[in-house]
Amino acid sequence: MAGLLAVILTASLAAGCTTSDGPREDGRGRERPPSPATSESRVNDASVLAVKIDNVRAARPPTGLDAADIVYVEQVEAGLSRLMAVYAQKLPEVIGPVRSARESDLELLGQFDRPTLAFSGAQGKLLPLIDKAPLQATPPEKAADAYFRGTDRPSPHNLYLRPGRLMSAAPGTSVLTTGFRFGAAPAGGEAETSRTVRYPAARFTFTWSESQQRWLVAMDGKAAETTDGKRLAAGTVVVQYVKIRTSAFHDSGGNFTPYTETVGSGKAEVLRDGRAYDVNWKRPKASEGTAFTTGEGEPMNFQHGQVWVVLAKAP
Repeated sequence: MAGLLAVILTASLAAGCTTSDGPREDGRGRERPPSPATSESRVNDASVLAVKIDNVRAARPPTGLDAADIVYVEQVEAGLSRLMAVYAQKLPEVIGPVRSARESDLELLGQFDRPTLAFSGAQGKLLPLIDKAPLQATPPEKAADAYFRGTDRPSPHNLYLRPGRLMSAAPGTSVLTTGFRFGAAPAGGEAETSRTVRYPAARFTFTWSESQQRWLVAMDGKAAETTDGKRLAAGTVVVQYVKIRTSAFHDSGGNFTPYTETVGSGKAEVLRDGRAYDVNWKRPKASEGTAFTTGEGEPMNFQHGQVWVVLAKAP
């Protein structure tokens, strides 16, 4: 895995010299002065960075996912899954592979203040909606120098982002305006060692590790790691049951895009500290965060560390 990361980083230098969607550097590996496009691609640093990450088998393992504060799991066409990684405390050198946005992302990201969205395209009819949304859209067309094509896998699973070319520094936890609360676990809950969430063509398993005090992530029955060999692990896992309906958009194969509704209310399960808690979630409108409460109406505290939110179809 470490060798694969080296290939990606090396490719970030080579690709920048020959493609329009990568960084440009001179023959000695030194960066040239920022071009006008690079300067224009800078965004307001006081926002989270949200990156759409490819998650089909051919796109694994990901790069930089372990540095995310929040990882959202969404259902996409053909019952497959895609990830939305949200960064506030740390910006890794490289993130990816980056893929396209979906209509549901606009509603989901409304709970952050002017988030920066990195993605690699979208349905033509969706692009005007993205432009009107309260976010900073930064696809390769608007931030060419921030992206590059790797050589470790075929297109379209080889587009990567260098977030340092979008933001000068990580903005910090103050921009995580999601409504999540962190602190001591409430009383109750049931002991839980493993939880599997299934989509029509994908599944995620979270296994409690007593030694690491984390939930170890597996995808489609295989341990999930990053390109540098780090096992993906969460402090808290939220299985949020939502309405998933058909949207007006579809892919080139005629598969309609699912629309995941994250505004409203419903049930959820929160996994932390080797226990599972049945909770309620509520988000009155798109501009507000999502509140999770216990059956007694008290706020549900999350464990510190990376949070995975799996948006699953309500039964």
